[in-house]
Amino acid sequence: MTHPEQGAAGGASPTRAVVFSAVPIGAEMARYLQPGDFLVACDAGYRNVQRLGLVPDLIVGDFDSAPQPPVLHEHTIVLPHVKDDTDTHFAARWLWQQGCRHVTFLGALGGKRLEHTIANLHTALFLAKQGVEVLLADAYSELRILCPGRPLVLERAEWTYLSLFPLDGALTGVQERGVFYPLTDATLTPDYPLGVSNEFTEPQAVLSCRSGHGLVVLSRAD
Repeated sequence: MTHPEQGAAGGASPTRAVVFSAVPIGAEMARYLQPGDFLVACDAGYRNVQRLGLVPDLIVGDFDSAPQPPVLHEHTIVLPHVKDDTDTHFAARWLWQQGCRHVTFLGALGGKRLEHTIANLHTALFLAKQGVEVLLADAYSELRILCPGRPLVLERAEWTYLSLFPLDGALTGVQERGVFYPLTDATLTPDYPLGVSNEFTEPQAVLSCRSGHGLVVLSRAD
């Protein structure tokens, strides 16, 4: 069993990781995997890893949402039931401490427990504030974090809608280009969803802000 302060499985520090949480995902989500990704299964997220025919590099959890795997993985961190971190947040913090710079979350959106989706968004914000590039995805959408001084260039691809929501207070100096409703030096506040359901008009959209952090949501057409 791996202790939290120890290094990654195999001794190498991961630079890219995919974290699997408990919301069931389909085989189509394998498109988010790249060769060499470090795979982390959080609690019942190990079922998603198995569903894709993969073997996790690390399993983390208190196993309150699923029984422990039939064979305990060589690299497993068993967490106490009474703790401050969610399993997913613990995994995210562990990856950041190992020096990981890119984290994709699968199985972290939707499901029957809305509070866990909200908690996972907060976890994504935590990582983004540490300089980690974050992506959350399900079959219908992709979510990213907009940080001050770090513009996002977003490919239209199969996406139609682009939304931007403030996460931790007002977003100031907001710029949006390549969209139907462009913004220049705008301020978005959490009590008014001005940034919802914008649309791509160019192959790429570029978003930036001067202060604050924003949640960017890409969605397909209805």
